[in-house]
Amino acid sequence: MKILRNKYTYCMFAALPLLAVQGCSKDFLKEDLITARNTSDFETVAGIDGLVTGLYQTLKYHFNYEWAYATTNYGTDEFWIGGDRTKEMWGTYNATLNSFTGEAESVWDNMYGAINSANTVIAQVPLVFTNESHKNTRLGEGYFMRAFNYFKLVKQYGGVPLKLDPSYTVQLEFFRNSEQEVYDQIISDFSQAYELLPETGGQEGRVTKWAAAHFLAKVYLFRASELYESWNSGSKEADLQKAVDYGKIVIEQSPHSLAQNFSDLWNYTTPDGANERLPEVILAAKFSNNVATAGRYGNQLHLHFPSVYQTLPGMQRDIAGGREFQRLRTSDYSVDVYDRVNDSRFWKSFKTEYLCNKPQAAPVWDVASAPSPALVNKPKFQGGEVSIKYIVNNADDNRYTQDNIKLRAPHMFVRYFSGNNKDFKGNHGNYDASRYLTMSKFADGSRNSVASQTGYRDGILARVAETYLIVAEALGRQGKYELALPYINTIRERAAYKEGEDRSLYVDGGVAYKTNDVVSAGSLISFSDRNTYFESNNISETTAATTNEMRLDAISEIWNATDQFYDALGVNSNEQKFVAFILNERSRELMGELMRWEDLARTKTLVKRALTFSNEAVPSENKHYYRPIPQSFLDVVQKDGKPLSNDEKQAMQNHGF
Repeated sequence: MKILRNKYTYCMFAALPLLAVQGCSKDFLKEDLITARNTSDFETVAGIDGLVTGLYQTLKYHFNYEWAYATTNYGTDEFWIGGDRTKEMWGTYNATLNSFTGEAESVWDNMYGAINSANTVIAQVPLVFTNESHKNTRLGEGYFMRAFNYFKLVKQYGGVPLKLDPSYTVQLEFFRNSEQEVYDQIISDFSQAYELLPETGGQEGRVTKWAAAHFLAKVYLFRASELYESWNSGSKEADLQKAVDYGKIVIEQSPHSLAQNFSDLWNYTTPDGANERLPEVILAAKFSNNVATAGRYGNQLHLHFPSVYQTLPGMQRDIAGGREFQRLRTSDYSVDVYDRVNDSRFWKSFKTEYLCNKPQAAPVWDVASAPSPALVNKPKFQGGEVSIKYIVNNADDNRYTQDNIKLRAPHMFVRYFSGNNKDFKGNHGNYDASRYLTMSKFADGSRNSVASQTGYRDGILARVAETYLIVAEALGRQGKYELALPYINTIRERAAYKEGEDRSLYVDGGVAYKTNDVVSAGSLISFSDRNTYFESNNISETTAATTNEMRLDAISEIWNATDQFYDALGVNSNEQKFVAFILNERSRELMGELMRWEDLARTKTLVKRALTFSNEAVPSENKHYYRPIPQSFLDVVQKDGKPLSNDEKQAMQNHGF
């Protein structure tokens, strides 16, 4: 739903310019822009094809701007607010997170805009198409996209107005449906999509029946979670079984399989390159370096994670390091949740070293810190050598102090200094709001300049690793713990370092995009210092890697674990421990992938985890499992031809807003 000149209308994407499909090209999203559409276009096959292509374009919204991370990653256990506090209300839950907050309105408007286009597709395809296969595919895409957008809405706002027919004129009268009604509609639509969609998409990036099955599994798991127990307790067991059934369909029958190496997912080497065609990816927003179809934003997720590096002596901003919006500061929980010796996912998700790219400005040794008198006033490092090093150690590490790090050549940022106590709030070491461990999963070295905000890499919306975790969680919630174990172990076995794997070669967002002009690209993976993996873990380079160190032999390992998180969260029963474990495993596998707030909300663990592991977030148990309904909607919606009264607006608003 969108406010246009103070008019509330569903007539959004259906009347806006769209992209037309040019035949069955593999690159079906890279077409010439059409300048205008009218409703008569939707009475033709070409017009509906173009409208469906426009629906695929709406998937890009989830990676475009501030709303991408603010409504999904902020205010959780995984990320704190960084040095730029532009959207701090989402991370703190302060009073400025309210019905006037722009991102809440933007999510609402854009989801409903896509829903109206999907409604047009669903209504018109049976009237326009004669080819049965073509008709079923387009109709399936329409149902899928409507369900996908309503799923986003219900996860953020709870019950919302259901509008299931297209609108081409202004409509002003709406009421909120219940969560149960919205979930029923989502399941119906995804089920229709599953029946209608082909097993193989006609072009790369098209949704298939396997995508519908994945989201059916996810929707059933969500509906069976704690947030909805007041109205869904009677269907919980059936929903959990459906989550298992549909998830197993994806795992056992589809062509989707785990990438061999976790780093393959993030080792982005070129737009539309090999890592964007991995069979693990079930659904992605397809970006490219085609300027004509990039839109206003491109994929901007790469901007929000990097901490500041360019202001340190010997460094300047470059494409590889990223443009540092410093929004999402990695939390202590996000560091501690990994087994950093054996779990390669940590080192393949975060950046711990930077190489000097401005040697003429490198710092010099002073008399007090120089290793020898001959080095006094000489540069501490040369171009291409390690210039910044983040040590990811634990509280019992006594090797580092504020003084002795000055004896090291790189700029040293140490998580715990000698004598620091264990703390989940960041009160230790010399990390700070602007200098912290940067998540590198979404780094985009394909941008055309250091100042560019427009990223070209695809945005992953679903991958089969999550399908495994959905099945595992559903089985565990059924009490079938031993049946859940193989699905957990499959993920953990992929996460483990393999025999002979070089632990010094972590990804940092894609080796091919280390654009350091002062040294040849081939030498950039040879460091003058020991790799941070070995120093942070204080282990020998000859330490063997075994998959067995990551695999769980029995579910009792979860129950009987001496676990810092169980203690901090106060979980005691086996059921509580399993949910805590699976949420931790989802962090290890899916960290930063725009799911966390919704996962914590549906399990009703948001408040406890945020209060325990965040340094600022103070959500309320009675308020913050939902987002505020936008004031721009409430101010224009009508009842019986009249604007809502204040009491009627409040009745339509979520509790506490």
